[in-house]
Amino acid sequence: MPRFSLTQLRYQLGHQIRQYRHYRRSRRQLLTLDDRLLKDVGISREQAQTEGHKPFWKHTPREEGPYENR
Repeated sequence: MPRFSLTQLRYQLGHQIRQYRHYRRSRRQLLTLDDRLLKDVGISREQAQTEGHKPFWKHTPREEGPYENR
């Protein structure tokens, strides 16, 4: 039977909170880009709006491109 580790739980929660903050910050920054920068990144304004308005707890798996049509 695996042992319960408070330290491991604290680490996992801290990691998840950092991930959520990263998603939130990245999506807010994406909404501020102008059309020229979005073109440089290779996404449309509509794709940026879709990704930028996702809730912070939803994330894109790393295997997929972050701005694919979904």
